[in-house]
Amino acid sequence: MEQFIQDWGYIALFLYSFGGGFLALAIAGAFSYAGDLNIYITVIVAGVSNFIGSQFLFYFAKYNKSYMDETVNKHRRKVAMVKTMLKKYGSFMIFIQKYIYGVKTLVPLVMGISAYNPFKYTVLNAIASAIWAIVIGYISFTAGKLLLSFADDFKYVGFFTVLLVLGILVYSFKDKKKVKKQ
Repeated sequence: MEQFIQDWGYIALFLYSFGGGFLALAIAGAFSYAGDLNIYITVIVAGVSNFIGSQFLFYFAKYNKSYMDETVNKHRRKVAMVKTMLKKYGSFMIFIQKYIYGVKTLVPLVMGISAYNPFKYTVLNAIASAIWAIVIGYISFTAGKLLLSFADDFKYVGFFTVLLVLGILVYSFKDKKKVKKQ
């Protein structure tokens, strides 16, 4: 398992961080504490991936406005909330959105649709992505001992939980077959 993490950990981190998620960075930080990954490479990979992902969303919205108008209409309430937050916090919202689930994808899209300066967005996004990676990476690296001891203590509980869930699923599937036959 350790070799698998060392071989594929950075690739998985890059792909997950591209979408803005920080769970992979938190896990990679804990693995860095254990010595399976390098914390500096972990922070760099997550920061670069997050930057590229946000840039992609910004420019996708900027150059595909007709498609984005259709998409945004499906999420009017969330977009209205993001626009309100952008009016209230301005450019600082680029920094805030990195930490808020459900908003981190919409902010670059809404800013891309608007007349926001692409150069200014790129610079602020680079800084925000670096800060995000450093903060989450450092916290997870520091909490690595706690996270790994928690995982060690409950690995058998998790195994038995999976077995229990599978047993319940198999049992309920058999009951459905019996009901259909009657």
